[in-house]
Amino acid sequence: MSAIHPVILCGGSGTRLWPVSRKARPKPFLPLVSEETLFEQAVRRVAGDDRFAAPLVVAGADHAGLITAQLGQTPGARLVIEPAAKNTAPAIALAAALLPEDAVMLVCPSDHHIADPAAFRAAALAAAALAREDWLVSFGIAADRPETGYGYLRRGEPLAGGYAIRQFVEKPDLEHAQEYLASGEYSWNGGIFAFRAGHLLAELAAHRPDIARLVAEAVAGGVAEGARFHPASEPFAAIEGDSIDYAVMENTARAAMVPADMGWSDIGNWAALADALVGEADAAGNVARGRVDLSGCSGVFATTDSLRISAVGLEGVCIIVSDGEVLVTTREGAQAVGKLPGAVNQ
Repeated sequence: MSAIHPVILCGGSGTRLWPVSRKARPKPFLPLVSEETLFEQAVRRVAGDDRFAAPLVVAGADHAGLITAQLGQTPGARLVIEPAAKNTAPAIALAAALLPEDAVMLVCPSDHHIADPAAFRAAALAAAALAREDWLVSFGIAADRPETGYGYLRRGEPLAGGYAIRQFVEKPDLEHAQEYLASGEYSWNGGIFAFRAGHLLAELAAHRPDIARLVAEAVAGGVAEGARFHPASEPFAAIEGDSIDYAVMENTARAAMVPADMGWSDIGNWAALADALVGEADAAGNVARGRVDLSGCSGVFATTDSLRISAVGLEGVCIIVSDGEVLVTTREGAQAVGKLPGAVNQ
C-alpha cells in the first residue's frame, strides 16, 4: 500500500501567544512544550516510519528560512512557498496539485501539540483507509470539557474505522458546549485531515471552482528550485481565501471523521499552553519557568526570559515576560491577547 503523504501547514501572525510569539517567529517555530519546536514535533511524528512519505511543507516566504533550518536533514522534504496567505483551502489545494492523484495526503497544522504520537499515527492510518475510498476525513478530537473555542463534529453512521459526519457545528456558547459533551455524539474539529489528492481537487472544483482554477494556474506557472516550489504569484494573489472547512468539508456529501484521543491541544492561547504543561505543575497547579517566585498562588502560569516574576495570592492568572514586554491575563482573558495593541501592532 502506498505511503501517506504528510502535508504540514505553516503560518501565523504571532499574536495569540504574544509576547513570546512574534510575527517574525510565530508559534510553530517556538519550543513551547519541549525542547523541540511545535513544527519539529509535527515533522518527527511521521519521521522514520515507512508508512509515511517525506513531508511537504506549505508556508509563506517570511518563514522559509526558519523551516529550512528546523527541517535540518529530513530526507526528501519539500517546501511550497505560498505567494500570499489565502487560508487553508488554497494551501491544501497547492499540495494536492503537486502530488499524484491517488496519493493520500495527511494535512497537519504545524502548531499543534499531540502528547500521544502513537495514537496520532493509528488515527492517520484509519483516516487514510477511508480517504482511499474517497471520503474526505477529519480527525475528531475526543472532547474532555465543554470548550467554546473549538468547532465540533457530530458523528453520523459508522464507517470502517470512523463515522460519517452528520453535522458541522460552529464554536458554541457554554450551554450548547455542555450539551454536546453530555451527549457523547460530538468531537472537537481538530483541523487535521486526510484526502486523496485527486478527489480533494475534484470536490474543490465542484464547490469553489474559482479557487480550483487559480490554484491550477499557479501550479502550472510555478518554478521548482531544488526542494522548493514557487507557485506563480499573479493567479494565486487573485484567489479569494477560504478555509477547507467552509470551502469543501461543509459542502461535500463524503465528509467522514476518525475519532482521535491523543492528548491534542492547538496551544491556542496561554491558558491552553498551561494545560499542556500540567505535568510540570506543582501541588497547587502552578507552572513556573525562569526566575519565578510564587507565594500562596494556585493555577498560575508564569514564564520569564529576564526579569524576576514575584506573585502573591493569585489564582488562575498567566504572567509572561519576554523581550522587554510584560503580559498579565486571567485564564479566561487569554483568548483576547491577540487583540491587544502590542500583539496587533508588531
